[in-house]
Formats: sequence, C-alpha cells, structure tokens
Amino acid sequence: MEWKHDWGLTARVWLTMFLLFIVYLVLMSILWMLGFGVGLIVLLAVVVAFVQYFFSDKLVLWSTHARIISEDEYPDLHQIVRKLCNEADLPMPRIAIMPSPVPNAFATGRSPKHAVVACTDSILKLLNRDELEAVLGHELSHVKNRDILTMTLASFVAMIAAILMQSFLFSALLGGGRRNGGALILIGIASVFIWVIANLLMLALSRYREFAADRGSALITRNPQALISALNKISGRMDMVPPQAKAKVEGANAFYIIPALSGNKIMELFSTHPPLEKRIAQLDKIDAELHGY
Repeated sequence: MEWKHDWGLTARVWLTMFLLFIVYLVLMSILWMLGFGVGLIVLLAVVVAFVQYFFSDKLVLWSTHARIISEDEYPDLHQIVRKLCNEADLPMPRIAIMPSPVPNAFATGRSPKHAVVACTDSILKLLNRDELEAVLGHELSHVKNRDILTMTLASFVAMIAAILMQSFLFSALLGGGRRNGGALILIGIASVFIWVIANLLMLALSRYREFAADRGSALITRNPQALISALNKISGRMDMVPPQAKAKVEGANAFYIIPALSGNKIMELFSTHPPLEKRIAQLDKIDAELHGY
C-alpha cells in the first residue's frame, strides 16, 4: 500500500461544504426577508476567518503555551520528524513543545510550508520511539491533508451564526429592538438552530479527518500497530490525569490526537474525534492489508 489521495475525505469535505452552503443560504434568506442588512455580519465573519487562517499557528501556540524548539535542544525529535517528512514528501515544519501533564500532540498552520507540529513534554516520556513516530505521522497527515484550511472554511457559517447569537443576546440584555422584537426573536432562534447544525456537520467532518490521519500515519510509518499502542497508552494515561489539568487544555481538543475530556458529558457528546475502538479497528484492518493477512 502506498499513500494515495483520500477520495473519501475529499467527498466528505465537498458534501459538508455543500450542506453548509445550503444552511448559509437559509440564514441569509431569513435575514433578507426580515429586512436586516447582512453585509457587516458577513464582513466580520470574513475578518475572523482571515485571522484564524493566517494566524492559526501563532494563536494555537499562544493558547497552549507551546514554544518553538531548536534542533540543538531536541535533536532526536527533529530527526524523527525529518525522516517522516521525507517519507510523506513534506517540507520540514517547525517543532514545538508544550508543558502539560496531558500526553498529547497536535499540528497547526495554514499550509505544509507554514506548519507547526507540537508535542507535550509528557508524551515524550510516555511513548517509545516507534510509538512517537506513529503519533507524529498522524499529525503530519493532518498537514498533508490541509485540514486547517478545510476546517477554517467549514467554520464560516458557524461563525456567522455565533455572531448573530451574540448580537441577539446583547440586544436583549440592553432591552433594545422593541419595535422589531418579533424579528429579533426569530433571528435568535434561527441562528441558534443553524449554529447547532453547522457545528454538527463540522464535528462529523472532524471525526473523519481523524480516521484519515490515522490511515496516513499507518502508510507513512508502515507500522499501524505502533499507533494502536500509542493510542492505548495515551488513552490509559489520560484517565490518570486530574480533571483540572485536562480542563485547562480542553479548548484545543480539536487539534489533539486524543481529546482531553474532563468528564463533561456534553463535551463527550460533541466530540471532535471518533471512538478509540473504531480507530483501532481501522488500524487493525490496515495492518492486515499491509502485511497480506
């Protein structure tokens, strides 16, 4: 098996974009029929998307307290990433270390040329070399699949709905808009409904992205069992991490190889990742294909 274009991922991306576009048209139609201008709202969403796309690496590094490291500081880690990049035909990304008791890794950046791959200091202590290679292969697969661009575009409708919800709540708190009270209530209800739908579509796409990245890691490293072992280790250690420590990094769960859930059932319901059992089942199947049994 060789690295091939993931047509399943491509089809899901286009289907999600199409459905989100339909949702967007519905929202804009409601606003237009009620006589509300939408230009400022769309412009604000474009600005947010622009910042999110072009500064995603800086924002994620800042929010997670991760720092870019030099090759002199972590020569083995750089060597592993360079080897994987050669296998995946990717340029060398910047590498960062995040101080956290939560064993995890993530990738960010708007393109392969502007990518950052980060590890928590605890995952370096937890995994052996093969397992670490598999995890980093997963993150580099996100880079190769341009997942940051995909999710930035997919989040556009949700951002507009979120802006409308906040505007509705702000207006309600100030007691404004009494003359158009009925219209404001309708917009508030519609924006909540559309925000939920848009986020459910994005979560479904995000979960498939994780399957695609697992598959990419298996093809880059030729060692699916190493990723299975790593996922089991990370998941097992995650149960031992205090909820307070997981809560601190929960906001970045969409980036991690395994989400750090603090026990909040709502967070589990709207998970960005597929169940561990399904990920392992897929990797076992890939392993059988690779080795012909």
